[in-house]
Amino acid sequence: MFGIFLSALNTVLGFVVRTVLIKFVAFSVLFMITTGLMAVLVPLLPTGAALSSSLGGIPSGAWYFLDLFNVSVAIPLVLAACCTRFIIRRIPVIG
Repeated sequence: MFGIFLSALNTVLGFVVRTVLIKFVAFSVLFMITTGLMAVLVPLLPTGAALSSSLGGIPSGAWYFLDLFNVSVAIPLVLAACCTRFIIRRIPVIG
């Protein structure tokens, strides 16, 4: 009976050490790296003021259609999606 209990305990501890603990450490390191990288990259990204000033030269006839298709919301969403896709593909475990 003691051998069966010891074998079960050894199996459970082996599972915890091999899968749970190793994955926890690996994903914690990835989280720390990603968080640190975002703290460095976020100040380098363009702000909304830079985007609106770059769109300031568009004539009013074109603005009607841009507002109709809600481009002022779509451009930041597309840029954020592209940046997120770029960052996720750089993570070796996920991408």
